[in-house]
Amino acid sequence: MNASVLVTAEALRESLGAERPLVFDCRVFRGDEKLEDRRYLPQSMALDLERDLSAEPGEGGRHPLPSQKDFTATLQSLGVSPERPVVVYDDSGGQLAGARAWWMIACWAGHSDVRVLDGGLAGWQMAGGELVKAPVEPENQSRWEPSFNDDARASVEGLLEQGGQLVDARAATRFRGDEEPLDPVAGHIPGAMCRPCTQNLETSGRFKSPRQLADELPKGDALTAYCGSGVTACHNILAYAVAGLPLPRLYVGSWSDWIRDPSRPIATGDA
Repeated sequence: MNASVLVTAEALRESLGAERPLVFDCRVFRGDEKLEDRRYLPQSMALDLERDLSAEPGEGGRHPLPSQKDFTATLQSLGVSPERPVVVYDDSGGQLAGARAWWMIACWAGHSDVRVLDGGLAGWQMAGGELVKAPVEPENQSRWEPSFNDDARASVEGLLEQGGQLVDARAATRFRGDEEPLDPVAGHIPGAMCRPCTQNLETSGRFKSPRQLADELPKGDALTAYCGSGVTACHNILAYAVAGLPLPRLYVGSWSDWIRDPSRPIATGDA
């Protein structure tokens, strides 16, 4: 397994006492969950999709990126620096904000040692890891000034001008346009291939082997990953990293941005 992007629960438990990585809980909590019922990995801090990993919805879709200045301030406030490893997790094997946090810190901001907890919260518990009642507060701020790589992302203008192969991380029913629970228009971007991010994981919730992923993941020139709003698409990019393949760019606005302009084409069905 590509150790640079995934970490097992067993390895993380060992490193908490020695290497002491910064651990971030990136779960997206449902509205019916009570705060007092939540449990966290020891020494983990909260990294919130809406507050920390996104700007206000609108121009750019439902989860546009924060500005480089704002994200730098977030990373500094959490003590993130190149000298200290980072581990991120959620409760869906990275499919929700875990992979988004990995992409933003590693691929966009350029931190060289960011890993996703393979199997997420459930994997930690299955390995006998303990949970605590509350996240910890940041110990120290950092002065890290990331060197952002905007080539890792694709703009809608770039897609229209440069083309390339699009890979859609949403469920097949949303890709086909059979249903659309989140956005006002159903369908997909013409020419895209459907690769639901759920297919990156075994039934255990852990990633498939690098060889299996390399065989399964869509191939093509100038790959760009997208989804509904630039979150689960990051899980597909992470899968390419696990497989040791070149990483697709991320169309951050994704479907929620594409449909903001009614003149842009829309496809339905399997192709």
